[in-house]
Amino acid sequence: MTSRPPNSDPRAETGDPAPGAGSGHPEAGDREARPSRAARTDRPNPADGPDKGPTGEVRIDRYVGGRDLTHWYTPAGRVLVRSTEAVTTRLGPNGALILTLVIGLLIAFGLSAAGVQIYDAVTDDDGVAGFDEPMLNAAMTMRSPWFDALATGYTTIAGPIGMPIIAVGVLLVLAIKRHSWTPVILIVAAGGGSVLMTIAGKDLIGRTRPPLADAVPPYEYSPSFPSGHTLNAIVVAGIIAYLLILRRETVHGRVLIISAAALFALTVGLSRVFLGHHWFTDVLAGWVLGAAWLALVITAHRLYLTARRDRDPRAAPPPPSPAPATSTDATRPGPSD
Repeated sequence: MTSRPPNSDPRAETGDPAPGAGSGHPEAGDREARPSRAARTDRPNPADGPDKGPTGEVRIDRYVGGRDLTHWYTPAGRVLVRSTEAVTTRLGPNGALILTLVIGLLIAFGLSAAGVQIYDAVTDDDGVAGFDEPMLNAAMTMRSPWFDALATGYTTIAGPIGMPIIAVGVLLVLAIKRHSWTPVILIVAAGGGSVLMTIAGKDLIGRTRPPLADAVPPYEYSPSFPSGHTLNAIVVAGIIAYLLILRRETVHGRVLIISAAALFALTVGLSRVFLGHHWFTDVLAGWVLGAAWLALVITAHRLYLTARRDRDPRAAPPPPSPAPATSTDATRPGPSD
């Protein structure tokens, strides 16, 4: 056995790192080299590969923080993935996405039809509809000329003119910036579906709005249930927020976007009651139906990302780097000792 000077380090002969120099040993040098929290996630860096087009979508958009949206943790989710594999093989990921959205829209129409039963259940004075008159009366006590004008202008944002302008503007910016049709498909499907659900619900139920004497002009005369402004607000704001958080690295950025979208949907609904254009149960139905349709659209996009991941090897994240040797492994004597 070769003799070694006292206090010599066997790693000096093999080039192994010393403690505190990346070996995982909890010393000062290791604390300086330890990666940040963001760096420890599996989310790939856009600089490591394409971040635009379909490949970039799957590499970047499949992650929200450290969570991979293409991993399905529930049995129902895995069944959905298996059921779309054959469709993806025949139609491709884009075709499968569109077909999934169409099926989701049929489900949404079923929800609108179920709204008839919901309406019948809540219009009993002993049910939720018992809040309709009290909430309208409370809103009337808070009115003033300047507050009425403010609420009227605000609710117009979610109307048949304001909401399409916002949706088209955002989808154009995202489609051009990301070189992708996905923002166009998702926003058009989400917004178009919410409009169709609103029309179907109003035609099926035909509920009368609050009396014009209790409303703030300009007056509205279409059926009342559900609130279209509310339904469109939660769906369009929600899908825009979803598309934005896919590219946000920081937690506070994602929380801010989600909070802004939720606050918008909430206040638009309340403004409809304040102005006397809807009963409270109309707004409540808009929130529930809108959230359900939004969840269906997001699920369809997750299935699309999963199909893209399986078809495009470039979309896979880089393999994880090998784990550093532990301090025990680094100091264990070699065979020659």
